[in-house]
Amino acid sequence: MTIHWCGTGLSAIPGLRRLIAAGHPVTVWNRTVTKATEAVGDVATDIRPYTLEALTAALQPGDVAVSMLPADQHVLVAKACLAAGAHFVSSSYIAPDMRALDAEFRDKGLVNINEIGLDPGIDHLMAHDLVARYRASAAYDAGNVISFTSYCGGVPKVPNAFRYKFSWSPLGVLKALRSPSVSLRNFSELRVARPWDAITAYDAPLPQPESFEVYPNRDSLPFIADYRFDPDWKLRDFVRGTIRLNGWSEAWAPVFREIEGLSGDAGEARLREMADQFWRDNAYGEGEPDRVVLFVSLKAEREGRAVFHETWAMDAWGDARGTAMARLVSVPVSLAVEGVLSRALPAGVHPAPHDPRLVAAWLDQVKGLAQYMARVDHLG
Repeated sequence: MTIHWCGTGLSAIPGLRRLIAAGHPVTVWNRTVTKATEAVGDVATDIRPYTLEALTAALQPGDVAVSMLPADQHVLVAKACLAAGAHFVSSSYIAPDMRALDAEFRDKGLVNINEIGLDPGIDHLMAHDLVARYRASAAYDAGNVISFTSYCGGVPKVPNAFRYKFSWSPLGVLKALRSPSVSLRNFSELRVARPWDAITAYDAPLPQPESFEVYPNRDSLPFIADYRFDPDWKLRDFVRGTIRLNGWSEAWAPVFREIEGLSGDAGEARLREMADQFWRDNAYGEGEPDRVVLFVSLKAEREGRAVFHETWAMDAWGDARGTAMARLVSVPVSLAVEGVLSRALPAGVHPAPHDPRLVAAWLDQVKGLAQYMARVDHLG
Protein backbone atom coordinates (compact mmCIF):
# COMPACT_ATOMS: atom_id res chain seq x y z
CA MET A 1 0.00 0.00 0.00
CA THR A 2 1.37 3.38 -1.06
CA ILE A 3 0.84 6.71 0.69
CA HIS A 4 0.22 9.46 -1.83
CA TRP A 5 1.06 12.74 -0.06
CA CYS A 6 -0.33 15.62 -2.11
CA GLY A 7 1.05 19.07 -1.34
CA THR A 8 4.35 20.13 0.22
CA GLY A 9 3.44 23.55 1.57
CA LEU A 10 4.79 25.07 4.76
CA SER A 11 2.55 23.03 7.08
CA ALA A 12 3.10 19.66 5.40
CA ILE A 13 6.74 18.75 5.80
CA PRO A 14 7.33 17.33 9.33
CA GLY A 15 4.52 14.77 9.04
CA LEU A 16 5.62 13.78 5.55
CA ARG A 17 9.20 13.32 6.71
CA ARG A 18 7.99 11.29 9.68
CA LEU A 19 6.19 8.80 7.41
CA ILE A 20 9.18 8.46 5.08
CA ALA A 21 11.57 7.99 8.04
CA ALA A 22 9.31 5.23 9.37
CA GLY A 23 9.85 3.29 6.15
CA HIS A 24 6.40 3.67 4.59
CA PRO A 25 6.29 3.72 0.79
CA VAL A 26 5.45 7.33 -0.04
CA THR A 27 4.84 9.04 -3.35
CA VAL A 28 5.07 12.83 -3.04
CA TRP A 29 2.89 14.94 -5.32
CA ASN A 30 3.23 18.68 -5.76
CA ARG A 31 2.28 21.10 -8.50
CA THR A 32 5.90 22.27 -8.60
CA VAL A 33 8.34 19.37 -8.41
CA THR A 34 11.24 21.75 -7.78
CA LYS A 35 9.66 23.04 -4.57
CA ALA A 36 8.88 19.52 -3.37
CA THR A 37 12.45 18.46 -4.11
CA GLU A 38 13.79 21.40 -2.10
CA ALA A 39 11.56 20.40 0.83
CA VAL A 40 12.00 16.61 0.94
CA GLY A 41 14.30 15.64 -1.91
CA ASP A 42 16.91 14.46 0.56
CA VAL A 43 14.60 11.68 1.83
CA ALA A 44 11.87 11.15 -0.78
CA THR A 45 12.61 8.80 -3.65
CA ASP A 46 9.39 9.33 -5.66
CA ILE A 47 8.35 12.93 -6.35
CA ARG A 48 5.83 13.63 -9.11
CA PRO A 49 4.08 16.68 -10.61
CA TYR A 50 0.56 16.79 -9.20
CA THR A 51 -2.51 16.74 -11.38
CA LEU A 52 -5.76 15.11 -10.38
CA GLU A 53 -5.60 12.96 -13.49
CA ALA A 54 -2.11 11.70 -12.71
CA LEU A 55 -3.01 10.93 -9.09
CA THR A 56 -6.19 9.15 -10.16
CA ALA A 57 -4.22 6.95 -12.56
CA ALA A 58 -1.66 6.07 -9.88
CA LEU A 59 -4.04 5.18 -7.03
CA GLN A 60 -4.41 1.48 -6.27
CA PRO A 61 -6.82 -0.38 -3.95
CA GLY A 62 -5.76 0.02 -0.32
CA ASP A 63 -3.58 3.08 -0.97
CA VAL A 64 -3.94 6.24 1.14
CA ALA A 65 -4.19 9.70 -0.42
CA VAL A 66 -3.32 12.64 1.83
CA SER A 67 -4.60 16.00 0.63
CA MET A 68 -2.60 18.96 1.89
CA LEU A 69 -3.87 20.86 -1.13
CA PRO A 70 -6.20 23.88 -1.09
CA ALA A 71 -9.57 23.06 0.48
CA ASP A 72 -11.45 23.12 -2.82
CA GLN A 73 -9.39 20.12 -3.99
CA HIS A 74 -10.21 17.74 -1.11
CA VAL A 75 -13.51 16.39 -2.41
CA LEU A 76 -12.03 15.81 -5.88
CA VAL A 77 -9.22 13.74 -4.36
CA ALA A 78 -11.70 11.88 -2.14
CA LYS A 79 -13.81 10.96 -5.16
CA ALA A 80 -10.69 9.67 -6.92
CA CYS A 81 -10.08 7.51 -3.84
CA LEU A 82 -13.60 6.11 -4.04
CA ALA A 83 -13.10 5.18 -7.68
CA ALA A 84 -9.80 3.44 -6.92
CA GLY A 85 -10.73 1.78 -3.63
CA ALA A 86 -8.27 3.96 -1.70
CA HIS A 87 -8.48 5.76 1.66
CA PHE A 88 -8.41 9.53 2.20
CA VAL A 89 -6.86 11.81 4.86
CA SER A 90 -6.92 15.60 5.29
CA SER A 91 -6.50 18.11 8.11
CA SER A 92 -9.37 20.34 6.94
CA TYR A 93 -12.90 20.80 8.25
CA ILE A 94 -15.45 18.41 6.76
CA ALA A 95 -17.36 20.33 4.10
CA PRO A 96 -20.99 19.36 3.35
CA ASP A 97 -20.04 17.83 -0.01
CA MET A 98 -17.39 15.73 1.73
CA ARG A 99 -19.86 14.55 4.36
CA ALA A 100 -22.19 13.56 1.53
CA LEU A 101 -19.66 10.87 0.52
CA ASP A 102 -20.00 9.05 3.86
CA ALA A 103 -22.33 6.29 2.67
CA GLU A 104 -20.13 5.48 -0.35
CA PHE A 105 -16.99 5.25 1.78
CA ARG A 106 -18.81 3.05 4.31
CA ASP A 107 -20.21 0.78 1.62
CA LYS A 108 -16.72 0.23 0.21
CA GLY A 109 -15.10 -0.20 3.62
CA LEU A 110 -12.87 2.82 3.04
CA VAL A 111 -11.71 5.41 5.57
CA ASN A 112 -12.09 9.14 4.98
CA ILE A 113 -10.64 10.98 7.99
CA ASN A 114 -10.47 14.76 8.24
CA GLU A 115 -10.03 17.40 10.97
CA ILE A 116 -6.83 15.80 12.23
CA GLY A 117 -4.35 18.65 12.14
CA LEU A 118 -3.96 21.30 14.84
CA ASP A 119 -7.30 23.11 14.88
CA PRO A 120 -9.29 21.16 13.93
CA GLY A 121 -7.50 18.06 15.16
CA ILE A 122 -5.49 18.21 18.36
CA ASP A 123 -8.25 20.31 19.91
CA HIS A 124 -10.75 17.54 19.11
CA LEU A 125 -8.55 14.92 20.81
CA MET A 126 -8.26 17.10 23.91
CA ALA A 127 -12.02 17.66 24.00
CA HIS A 128 -12.75 13.93 23.74
CA ASP A 129 -10.27 13.25 26.53
CA LEU A 130 -11.87 15.80 28.86
CA VAL A 131 -15.40 14.59 28.20
CA ALA A 132 -14.36 10.99 28.88
CA ARG A 133 -12.60 12.02 32.09
CA TYR A 134 -15.64 13.97 33.25
CA ARG A 135 -17.99 11.07 32.55
CA ALA A 136 -15.72 8.74 34.55
CA SER A 137 -15.32 11.14 37.48
CA ALA A 138 -17.15 11.13 40.80
CA ALA A 139 -18.36 14.63 39.94
CA TYR A 140 -20.43 13.45 36.99
CA ASP A 141 -24.13 14.24 37.27
CA ALA A 142 -26.63 14.87 34.51
CA GLY A 143 -27.88 17.90 36.44
CA ASN A 144 -24.52 19.71 36.46
CA VAL A 145 -24.11 22.95 34.54
CA ILE A 146 -21.42 22.59 31.86
CA SER A 147 -19.09 25.17 30.32
CA PHE A 148 -16.73 24.31 27.47
CA THR A 149 -14.18 26.54 25.73
CA SER A 150 -11.53 25.79 23.12
CA TYR A 151 -9.16 28.51 21.93
CA CYS A 152 -6.30 28.06 19.47
CA GLY A 153 -4.05 30.40 17.56
CA GLY A 154 -0.70 31.07 16.01
CA VAL A 155 1.01 34.13 17.47
CA PRO A 156 4.52 35.57 17.18
CA LYS A 157 7.00 34.20 19.71
CA VAL A 158 8.61 37.63 19.77
CA PRO A 159 5.71 40.14 19.83
CA ASN A 160 5.66 42.95 17.29
CA ALA A 161 3.68 46.21 17.22
CA PHE A 162 1.02 44.59 15.00
CA ARG A 163 0.66 41.77 17.58
CA TYR A 164 0.62 39.20 14.77
CA LYS A 165 2.88 37.78 12.07
CA PHE A 166 2.15 35.83 8.91
CA SER A 167 3.79 32.59 7.81
CA TRP A 168 1.70 32.43 4.62
CA SER A 169 -0.61 34.73 2.65
CA PRO A 170 -2.57 37.06 4.96
CA LEU A 171 -5.57 36.93 2.63
CA GLY A 172 -7.10 33.94 4.43
CA VAL A 173 -6.80 35.71 7.79
CA LEU A 174 -8.48 38.82 6.41
CA LYS A 175 -11.32 36.84 4.86
CA ALA A 176 -11.88 34.97 8.13
CA LEU A 177 -12.40 38.33 9.84
CA ARG A 178 -15.47 38.83 7.65
CA SER A 179 -17.05 35.53 8.73
CA PRO A 180 -19.89 35.28 11.25
CA SER A 181 -19.81 32.92 14.21
CA VAL A 182 -22.30 31.05 16.38
CA SER A 183 -21.55 29.91 19.93
CA LEU A 184 -23.29 29.38 23.25
CA ARG A 185 -22.84 32.02 25.97
CA ASN A 186 -24.69 32.06 29.27
CA PHE A 187 -27.30 29.50 28.08
CA SER A 188 -28.11 31.49 24.90
CA GLU A 189 -26.94 31.43 21.30
CA LEU A 190 -24.45 34.18 20.58
CA ARG A 191 -24.48 35.15 16.92
CA VAL A 192 -21.70 37.51 15.90
CA ALA A 193 -21.32 39.08 12.47
CA ARG A 194 -17.65 40.00 12.94
CA PRO A 195 -15.05 38.66 15.42
CA TRP A 196 -14.21 42.09 16.85
CA ASP A 197 -17.76 42.33 18.22
CA ALA A 198 -17.08 39.49 20.68
CA ILE A 199 -13.48 39.85 21.86
CA THR A 200 -12.96 38.92 25.51
CA ALA A 201 -9.98 38.35 27.80
CA TYR A 202 -8.65 34.86 28.59
CA ASP A 203 -6.25 34.05 31.41
CA ALA A 204 -4.27 31.02 30.26
CA PRO A 205 -3.17 28.34 32.75
CA LEU A 206 0.48 28.33 31.70
CA PRO A 207 3.45 27.82 34.05
CA GLN A 208 3.88 31.60 33.77
CA PRO A 209 0.27 32.87 33.70
CA GLU A 210 -0.49 34.93 30.61
CA SER A 211 -3.53 36.84 29.40
CA PHE A 212 -4.74 36.72 25.80
CA GLU A 213 -7.59 38.04 23.68
CA VAL A 214 -10.08 35.49 22.34
CA TYR A 215 -13.14 35.45 20.11
CA PRO A 216 -15.51 32.76 18.76
CA ASN A 217 -15.17 31.62 15.17
CA ARG A 218 -17.25 29.57 12.73
CA ASP A 219 -20.24 27.64 14.10
CA SER A 220 -19.40 25.99 17.41
CA LEU A 221 -22.75 24.29 17.92
CA PRO A 222 -22.32 21.13 15.74
CA PHE A 223 -19.36 20.15 17.89
CA ILE A 224 -21.60 19.69 20.93
CA ALA A 225 -22.73 16.40 19.41
CA ASP A 226 -19.31 15.64 17.89
CA TYR A 227 -17.75 15.81 21.35
CA ARG A 228 -20.36 13.35 22.70
CA PHE A 229 -22.11 15.78 25.03
CA ASP A 230 -25.43 14.33 26.15
CA PRO A 231 -28.42 16.18 24.66
CA ASP A 232 -29.88 16.76 28.14
CA TRP A 233 -26.72 18.33 29.64
CA LYS A 234 -27.28 21.88 30.88
CA LEU A 235 -24.88 23.92 28.77
CA ARG A 236 -24.02 27.41 29.93
CA ASP A 237 -21.15 28.04 27.48
CA PHE A 238 -19.84 26.25 24.43
CA VAL A 239 -17.27 28.18 22.42
CA ARG A 240 -14.63 27.19 19.88
CA GLY A 241 -12.55 30.21 19.00
CA THR A 242 -9.33 31.95 18.11
CA ILE A 243 -6.69 33.30 20.48
CA ARG A 244 -4.52 36.37 19.93
CA LEU A 245 -1.90 38.30 21.86
CA ASN A 246 -3.09 41.05 24.19
CA GLY A 247 -3.22 44.31 22.29
CA TRP A 248 -4.22 42.62 19.03
CA SER A 249 -7.66 44.23 18.84
CA GLU A 250 -6.19 47.70 19.40
CA ALA A 251 -3.44 47.20 16.82
CA TRP A 252 -5.93 45.87 14.29
CA ALA A 253 -8.70 48.42 14.91
CA PRO A 254 -7.96 50.32 11.65
CA VAL A 255 -8.08 47.00 9.77
CA PHE A 256 -11.47 46.16 11.29
CA ARG A 257 -12.87 49.57 10.31
CA GLU A 258 -11.74 49.22 6.72
CA ILE A 259 -12.89 45.62 6.32
CA GLU A 260 -16.34 46.58 7.60
CA GLY A 261 -16.89 48.84 4.59
CA LEU A 262 -15.57 46.56 1.85
CA SER A 263 -17.88 44.81 -0.61
CA GLY A 264 -18.05 43.48 -4.15
CA ASP A 265 -15.17 43.16 -6.58
CA ALA A 266 -13.59 46.41 -5.40
CA GLY A 267 -13.65 45.09 -1.84
CA GLU A 268 -11.98 41.85 -2.87
CA ALA A 269 -9.30 43.79 -4.74
CA ARG A 270 -8.66 45.96 -1.67
CA LEU A 271 -8.38 42.86 0.53
CA ARG A 272 -5.66 41.53 -1.78
CA GLU A 273 -3.84 44.87 -1.58
CA MET A 274 -4.02 44.79 2.21
CA ALA A 275 -2.79 41.20 2.25
CA ASP A 276 0.22 42.11 0.08
CA GLN A 277 1.08 45.01 2.37
CA PHE A 278 0.78 42.89 5.52
CA TRP A 279 3.00 40.24 3.97
CA ARG A 280 5.67 42.87 3.29
CA ASP A 281 5.41 44.43 6.76
CA ASN A 282 4.62 41.55 9.10
CA ALA A 283 5.88 38.25 7.71
CA TYR A 284 8.11 35.95 9.74
CA GLY A 285 11.79 36.43 9.01
CA GLU A 286 14.10 33.59 8.09
CA GLY A 287 14.51 31.38 11.14
CA GLU A 288 12.27 33.55 13.32
CA PRO A 289 10.29 31.38 15.77
CA ASP A 290 6.53 31.21 15.58
CA ARG A 291 4.34 30.22 18.53
CA VAL A 292 1.15 28.16 18.84
CA VAL A 293 -1.09 28.19 21.91
CA LEU A 294 -4.09 25.94 22.51
CA PHE A 295 -6.38 25.71 25.55
CA VAL A 296 -9.33 23.31 25.79
CA SER A 297 -11.36 23.46 29.00
CA LEU A 298 -14.35 21.64 30.50
CA LYS A 299 -16.00 22.80 33.72
CA ALA A 300 -18.99 21.29 35.55
CA GLU A 301 -20.79 23.19 38.30
CA ARG A 302 -23.34 22.11 40.87
CA GLU A 303 -25.26 24.67 42.91
CA GLY A 304 -22.87 27.37 41.75
CA ARG A 305 -19.72 25.49 42.78
CA ALA A 306 -17.21 23.90 40.40
CA VAL A 307 -17.08 20.13 40.88
CA PHE A 308 -14.94 19.33 37.81
CA HIS A 309 -12.66 21.74 35.97
CA GLU A 310 -9.80 20.62 33.76
CA THR A 311 -7.93 22.28 30.90
CA TRP A 312 -5.53 20.92 28.31
CA ALA A 313 -2.92 23.66 27.87
CA MET A 314 -0.33 23.70 25.10
CA ASP A 315 2.43 26.17 24.28
CA ALA A 316 4.76 25.40 21.38
CA TRP A 317 7.22 27.43 19.38
CA GLY A 318 9.56 27.14 16.46
CA ASP A 319 12.98 25.62 17.11
CA ALA A 320 15.64 23.60 15.32
CA ARG A 321 12.90 21.22 14.17
CA GLY A 322 11.20 24.02 12.22
CA THR A 323 7.99 25.91 12.89
CA ALA A 324 5.54 24.91 15.59
CA MET A 325 2.64 25.30 13.16
CA ALA A 326 4.12 22.83 10.68
CA ARG A 327 4.75 20.20 13.37
CA LEU A 328 1.34 20.54 14.95
CA VAL A 329 -0.60 20.42 11.67
CA SER A 330 1.25 17.69 9.79
CA VAL A 331 2.36 15.19 12.43
CA PRO A 332 -1.25 14.44 13.51
CA VAL A 333 -2.01 13.90 9.82
CA SER A 334 0.77 11.32 9.71
CA LEU A 335 -0.67 9.62 12.82
CA ALA A 336 -4.02 9.37 11.03
CA VAL A 337 -2.35 7.81 7.99
CA GLU A 338 -0.80 5.16 10.23
CA GLY A 339 -4.19 4.68 11.88
CA VAL A 340 -5.66 3.92 8.46
CA LEU A 341 -2.86 1.51 7.60
CA SER A 342 -3.22 -0.36 10.91
CA ARG A 343 -7.01 -0.60 10.46
CA ALA A 344 -7.58 1.32 13.70
CA LEU A 345 -10.12 3.68 12.11
CA PRO A 346 -13.68 2.89 10.97
CA ALA A 347 -14.94 3.19 7.41
CA GLY A 348 -16.80 6.35 6.42
CA VAL A 349 -16.25 10.09 6.64
CA HIS A 350 -15.06 11.08 10.13
CA PRO A 351 -13.28 13.82 12.06
CA ALA A 352 -10.50 13.09 14.58
CA PRO A 353 -11.29 9.87 16.49
CA HIS A 354 -12.92 9.67 19.93
CA ASP A 355 -11.69 6.11 20.62
CA PRO A 356 -10.01 6.47 24.07
CA ARG A 357 -7.00 4.34 23.09
CA LEU A 358 -6.26 6.39 19.99
CA VAL A 359 -6.92 9.68 21.79
CA ALA A 360 -4.45 8.76 24.54
CA ALA A 361 -1.82 7.44 22.13
CA TRP A 362 -2.03 10.40 19.76
CA LEU A 363 -2.01 13.01 22.53
CA ASP A 364 1.08 11.31 23.92
CA GLN A 365 2.75 11.73 20.52
CA VAL A 366 1.65 15.37 20.33
CA LYS A 367 3.28 16.12 23.70
CA GLY A 368 6.66 15.64 22.08
CA LEU A 369 5.88 18.37 19.55
CA ALA A 370 5.29 21.14 22.12
CA GLN A 371 7.61 22.75 24.64
CA TYR A 372 4.75 22.65 27.18
CA MET A 373 1.64 20.50 27.20
CA ALA A 374 -0.28 19.45 30.29
CA ARG A 375 -3.74 18.70 31.56
CA VAL A 376 -4.40 21.18 34.38
CA ASP A 377 -6.79 20.32 37.22
CA HIS A 378 -8.08 23.68 38.48
CA LEU A 379 -9.57 22.08 41.60
CA GLY A 380 -6.30 20.57 42.68
